[in-house]
Amino acid sequence: MLSPADSLAPEWLVEPDDANDLPTAVWPASTVRDAHGVIQIGGVAATDLVHAYGTPLLVIDEDEVRARARAFRQSFDQAAADHGTTAQVYYAGKALLTTTIARWVIDEGLRVDVCTGGELEVALAAGVAPASLGFHGNNKSVAELERAVEVGIGTIIVDSAIEIERLAAITARTDVTQRVLVRVISGVHAETHDFLATAHEDQKFGFPLPEAEQAVARIREIPGLEFAGLHCHIGSQIFGVAGFRESASRVLELHAALLEGGPVPQLNLGGGFGIAYTSVDDPTPIETLAGEIVTAVAEGCAARGISIPALSFEPGRAIVGTAGVTLYEVGTTKDVALESGATRRYISVDGGMSDNARPALYGAQFSARLASRVGVGSPQLSRVVGKHCESGDIVVDHEFLPVDVTPGDLLAVPATGAYCAPLASNYNHVPRPPIVAVRDGRSTVIVHGETIADVLSRDAGIDAPEAHR
Repeated sequence: MLSPADSLAPEWLVEPDDANDLPTAVWPASTVRDAHGVIQIGGVAATDLVHAYGTPLLVIDEDEVRARARAFRQSFDQAAADHGTTAQVYYAGKALLTTTIARWVIDEGLRVDVCTGGELEVALAAGVAPASLGFHGNNKSVAELERAVEVGIGTIIVDSAIEIERLAAITARTDVTQRVLVRVISGVHAETHDFLATAHEDQKFGFPLPEAEQAVARIREIPGLEFAGLHCHIGSQIFGVAGFRESASRVLELHAALLEGGPVPQLNLGGGFGIAYTSVDDPTPIETLAGEIVTAVAEGCAARGISIPALSFEPGRAIVGTAGVTLYEVGTTKDVALESGATRRYISVDGGMSDNARPALYGAQFSARLASRVGVGSPQLSRVVGKHCESGDIVVDHEFLPVDVTPGDLLAVPATGAYCAPLASNYNHVPRPPIVAVRDGRSTVIVHGETIADVLSRDAGIDAPEAHR
């Protein structure tokens, strides 16, 4: 019979034998505990990082990013070569884009995908060759498109008929030819949160398959546009390849039909590859993803009697997500008695939804471990919460942590490298934390943390004369 406390735990959560263990799939490969029980990442102790940079702190393991980027490139290169074609891998910058990270992935042979003018400028500031950039977005402004064409961006992924006409006007005025892909909606619904699924019909991205043929016909009429192929993305945090296989099959039907009117050189199947956020998550190995997805495309092409096109993919989270660990300091703990007779332990930390909005936004699950020491005592079901004035300000909804967690301890939340810093805010006027890269026992700031002075600098009333009357 379950105890009241056991009834609070979701079915997927497994109580660990040791609440200090570090499940390998969730943490950067370099993560260990030193002789004092302190978590080390990239050879740097969490306590040393916090002493130097404070908390909250997002730590990125450079070697983890590089290794995952390299694995994607090598795996897709090999899988494509096995079927007589080529593959390009774009890093999806929306996951976490800084000039430093852009340089890392370029060093490892990847390209970069951006989806706003701001991300474009970060990539350009990093020195990324414009020809190695792809530009997404459902509402690219005229100014953003003009800037992209001006710098010579490699590919623009068009998302609407209006955008096609905007590009027609820009290329006619500037007398250049712009390479474009057409984003299509395959209708394959990824098994993920509705806000993360991007291939079902009722959503803002892309052309439904019946309308895509008309969009391509219009592009082929425009002298300044070069139709380079089709793009499809089915969602995020996807395990397995079944969704990719089905989506590719549907898009290849359109691809084959379009070949009657001219070449269709490229097929971009997007990204969305999942990572482990908890010990029970079982992401598909990169080599398996590459091999099975490319094989599915090759088989689909063979069944239709067409040549396999050049392929492209856009991993983001799967490259940078596991490389990130956020460090917090525990401020308070409290045990809350519930009507069921159970007691829930609440552990409050000095960050929250301002540095990790994903639990509040998607109901995302994370893990946590004591980082500054080894805990003692039996594991206790706990909820890690932030300091913001929202009851939904939850960092880790369900986790077994040592019973002796106390104010002043450091907690580490792994797998925060993707979509945490990019979604960060100044809610409750909390400054956004720094991002620090670690490698070979050294740490380097790659994004400066904000101060309260930085936050207040946007308030125009502070220095206005009438504010002091």
